[in-house]
Amino acid sequence: MTADNPKPSTVAQALAAAVALGVDRLDAQLLLLHALGRATHDRAWLLAHDTDAMPDAAWSALSAQLSRRLAGEPVAYLLGEKEFHGLDLRVDARVLVPRPDTETLVEWALECLEGHAAPRVLDLGTGSGAIALALQHARSDARVDAVDANADALAVAQANAQRLGLPVRFAHANWLDGADSGYMVIASNPPYIAAGDPHLPALRHEPVAALVAGTDGLDDIRQIVQNASAHLAQGGWLLLEHGHDQAAAVRQLLAERGFAEVQSRDDLAGIQRCSGGIWRTVK
Repeated sequence: MTADNPKPSTVAQALAAAVALGVDRLDAQLLLLHALGRATHDRAWLLAHDTDAMPDAAWSALSAQLSRRLAGEPVAYLLGEKEFHGLDLRVDARVLVPRPDTETLVEWALECLEGHAAPRVLDLGTGSGAIALALQHARSDARVDAVDANADALAVAQANAQRLGLPVRFAHANWLDGADSGYMVIASNPPYIAAGDPHLPALRHEPVAALVAGTDGLDDIRQIVQNASAHLAQGGWLLLEHGHDQAAAVRQLLAERGFAEVQSRDDLAGIQRCSGGIWRTVK
């Protein structure tokens, strides 16, 4: 702060200063709570304590975080955590930030598991472990496996599983390489952004290998669709998250490979965000 803009003396002034810098108000509230050592879900505390003194150390910490946020760094990395499907996950720059849209995939997978005792599930490209951990949390009887080709990402996922006490089994592998068979659901949120996509600069703080998949963004999805049937149980589902404009293309890939009941599901914004199909072999 300059002489014209002295250090905020209260919590309310600190929040106002953060917003004045151009930081989104919700982001500013979360970062302020974090700097004050408060739980980030306790925004009501800010209203009840808006006249509390703003400690110098907390303002220094907040100022540093605000600078990083203004440079485009995701709030989840600054906080070191992200809520997903009711779970508090630890995240950092080794993994993508879990998005609320991906909960669409989790809910669909849970529907597909209904009526099946002790089902087997595989999460491909698990990243922070969000999908696998959410499914294991919701279905304690399920045997959930998760793989990732990136050892650093696997370390994040394994730490989340250990902290949450969820018995997901993790493996270091590229998609379905070495995977078992007999899964009732194979779910994946793979890279699906096209190389050269104009939105990529806004995601520059997140791992590019978890974002980009060839010139049209479908390279990894093609590979998964081609190989998944060998690892699915009879009547098992393959469920894939994809880009906002890729639903028709992914449905076509699934249908051409021989999947049945091919369909898409909308995310919270009403956009077709996930597509999938069921595998039935002819006997």
